[in-house]
Amino acid sequence: MIIKEQPPDTPAIHATHLSVHRGGRPALRDLAFTAPRGRITGLLGPSGCGKSTLMRAIVGTQANVTGTLEVLGSPAGTATLRSRIGYVTQAPSVYDDLTVRQNLDYFAAILDPGRAAADRRHANVTRAITDVDLTTHADALAGRLSGGQRSRVSLAVALLGTPELLVLDEPTVGLDPVLRRDLWALFHTIAEQRGATLLVSSHVMDEAERCHHLLLLREGRLLAADTPDALRRRTRTDTVEAAFLHLVDEAAATGSDPEKEPTR
Repeated sequence: MIIKEQPPDTPAIHATHLSVHRGGRPALRDLAFTAPRGRITGLLGPSGCGKSTLMRAIVGTQANVTGTLEVLGSPAGTATLRSRIGYVTQAPSVYDDLTVRQNLDYFAAILDPGRAAADRRHANVTRAITDVDLTTHADALAGRLSGGQRSRVSLAVALLGTPELLVLDEPTVGLDPVLRRDLWALFHTIAEQRGATLLVSSHVMDEAERCHHLLLLREGRLLAADTPDALRRRTRTDTVEAAFLHLVDEAAATGSDPEKEPTR
């Protein structure tokens, strides 16, 4: 994977006064944060707090976004970012009537068209299948795979273009503990050995401990943006989950709890 040179202190993602309205209601409220390059940033919070909305804004597919949002040094949604970002949604994005390898061959041809690129595409497909540990299922129909295996096919598709930024929306939801462990090991390999940045969302707080940096969301507001260690020290708690609950209680006590605000 070749990562384009950037100043070491330039964040992968930088947001100021970022807000999103959906259906006339605020989905994200005045967010300001950065996500460091070459690291895993966890986007944590309960279901419905705005995680998927924020991810769509980052990859440039979310409407009604206001404020500033820069991704890899360019405004979010810029055409030149398309080949530099890999995005995996919650629902597996694969064709059930194709095999694992056929799925990847199809998407590889879209990313890198032309007969001259055939050998390169084949190598990229083989590498991606190996990365997600599906070598023994390469010729199996995607529709006959388990939910976790289909999720890994989607991840393999995102890895085809050797992206600088991987945006993963709840990639481990519904997976067994062994597969969750293996996927997180892969995420760390991608960040540490290849220099890519990962933004991984989850509503499972114990996964926060696996991240280098955290964004904690609740009801569309950013409760905190820091490292797990810093959050535990700041709140004088033993776990990130306890830190999150402390911050929720703190917000309620200061009157900044969004659930206590009048609906507009």
